Order: sequence, then C-alpha cells, then structure tokens
Amino acid sequence: MTFTRRALFGAASLLGLSACGIPAAYVPEERRAAADRSERDKALTFSNWTQYIDTDDKGGRPTLDAFAQDAGIEVAYTEDINDNDEFFGKLSPVLAQGGDPGRDLMVVSDWMAGRYVALGWVQEFDAANMPNVAKHLDPQLASPAFDPGRRHSVPWQSGITGIAYNRKALGRELRSTADLWAPDLKGRVTLFAGMDEALGLLMLAQGADISKFTADDAHRAMAQVQQLVDTRHIRRFTGNDYTSDLASGAAVACQAYSGDAIQLKAENPDIEFVVPEEGGELWAESLLVPNRAAHKQNAELLIDYYYRPEVAAELAAAVQYICPVPAARDVLANSADAETAALAEEALMFPTDEMRARLHSMRDVTAAERPDFHRIWGKVAGV
Repeated sequence: MTFTRRALFGAASLLGLSACGIPAAYVPEERRAAADRSERDKALTFSNWTQYIDTDDKGGRPTLDAFAQDAGIEVAYTEDINDNDEFFGKLSPVLAQGGDPGRDLMVVSDWMAGRYVALGWVQEFDAANMPNVAKHLDPQLASPAFDPGRRHSVPWQSGITGIAYNRKALGRELRSTADLWAPDLKGRVTLFAGMDEALGLLMLAQGADISKFTADDAHRAMAQVQQLVDTRHIRRFTGNDYTSDLASGAAVACQAYSGDAIQLKAENPDIEFVVPEEGGELWAESLLVPNRAAHKQNAELLIDYYYRPEVAAELAAAVQYICPVPAARDVLANSADAETAALAEEALMFPTDEMRARLHSMRDVTAAERPDFHRIWGKVAGV
C-alpha cells in the first residue's frame, strides 16, 4: 500500500486565522453534534485513503464485510481521500458552516487531524462505546500533543519517517540523517516536499526535541536544507514518487516511510530502511468523527471492532504499516500460515523496544507558526 501524507499548503487562508491566532471558523462543543440516528438507521459512511484496507480476490473487504454482518450495520466505504489538503478543502466549507459532512468517519494524517481538533470540527468520542481501544491502543500513540488522551482521534495505522537507501549501490550503511549529506551523495538524495512530512526528521538530526520544538529549531533545519539546495546536493523534493526514484536508481538515499520500505525491499532486497541513530518520526493516520455526523455511535462501534487483536492482525497483514494494536502481534505469530506468522517479527510493523526508544512524535505546527514556516519552506523546496 502506498499513500501520500501531504502538507497543508495555503492552510492559513483556508482556516481564516484571526489576528489573535484563533481560527475564525472554530465551532464550540455545543454546536458539534447532530441527532444520532444510529439506533434506528443501521448504517454509516466511512471515508479512507485508497488501498488502506484488506481486500480479497473477489473485490471484498473481509474485515469490513465481517463487521457489517456481525453488527448488522451497512458500511458505505469510499476511497475518496487522495490528499490531506484536497480533502480538507472539500470539507471545510461544510464544517465551517455547521453543515452535514456526508460521512460519519474519516482517516487523515495526525498533523491534519490536529487542524480539525483545533477548529472544533470533530466530535469527542464516547469511551464507553470503545472498550477495545482503551485496552489495546499502543501506549506510544495514546496521547499526542494535538489531542491529549485521544479524545477525538484514534489511530487507524501508524508509521515511521526515516531513511531508505540502496545499500548495494552506495556500498556502505547509513546510520544517521547526517549521512545523507556525504559528498558522494550529491545529487542522489531526495527529501519530502511536504513541510509536515519532512521537518521532523530534519530537526531530530540537529538534536531538537520535536515534541516541543521551537521556531528556532525549525528555522535552523530549513536553513540547512536551503544550503543543500544551493549546492545541488538534493536531487529533488518528492511526494510518494520517491519510491520510483529509489527503485530506478535515480536516487540512492531518501526520506522514506516505513510501510513503503517493506514493499520496496520485497521487490529489491538491496533496499534498506533505517531509523536514524538520533531518531525517527513516529506518526499515525487517525480516525475522526466529523461534526454533524448522523451515525456517530455506529462509527464508534466500527472503530472498536478494529481494535480487536484478531481484526487488527488481519488488517495489519494486508497493509503492513505499524499496527496500533500490539496484541495483534501474538495473533499473527500463532498463524498456521508461515508467511503470515513471519510478519510478527517485522520490526516495521511491531517495533522492537530498541527501535521504539528512537521514535519521537512531532508536536503540531501551530496556527500562528504555520504561515511563516510555509513561506520559508515553500522557497526552500520550491513548492
């Protein structure tokens, strides 16, 4: 599975920030809920990214189909999210005006989820409907800075931003983000074009604590990249097309996502993924219930269903990102299928303690910071 964690370019104009830095389109708690039709209307609409769920040869979605049958809830599953920014632009006029979003559940990148939470455009969950989430959610993902306690968001899948490289072509190992700047890699390195995707790893390389980074930390990282651009060290800035550069040999090393690395290595065993010694960025794509959703309780039941270890294991085996349910590892390990059982030992799906110690979650870029950061990054990356 491949998908794009896009940056929110032009977000300041969409959010309509006021002079005091508070979004003008903020919706207070008392105006977020609609009358929930879940009890009488056994249905829900679920928006997700493409290729982000298990499928079978007949075009079915086994875990989702099983939920529909067991719970008696019909799920209209749509793969209508191609880009965080684009999807935000689609929903923002409706949510800002308190309208019906036409969906009960959606999956967006955590940095974008922070936008929805800050704007008051998503509803708080009823924890009583989600006991499996409380029991099985990975503690390392349980309380991001943008949503303490995960009151409005629950991880669908997770991943790591680190470094991928072709070990055979390079002839040595890479251990640090700073290794990307070696003279013999000039013109053979790619970085992510999205600021929210690129910046965390770059700040970690300079020793910043990305859970509470300062504007100076961000400016320092961007200034370093500008120097690398000026010397033509960076081949180009990419979206998910970095995988084609690495596969073709046009790039030898790059910023990369852990889930993509599993697939790349399956096709080319010379491709390696490393969590840098100074740290990699841990992120998630999370489930949210937008304001005025008509089937909130049904959506919560679906979320909780995917936190059953046996269901989480089936989904993880299909998409091969970090599973937010650590207990799914034992389910996979006990599989009668040897190939499936081997996934339990895949550190990029179930990180080891040593790897976890090097994973850090980046705090959200605030509304006040974002215009300045985007202005600078836009010049650096040419986006």
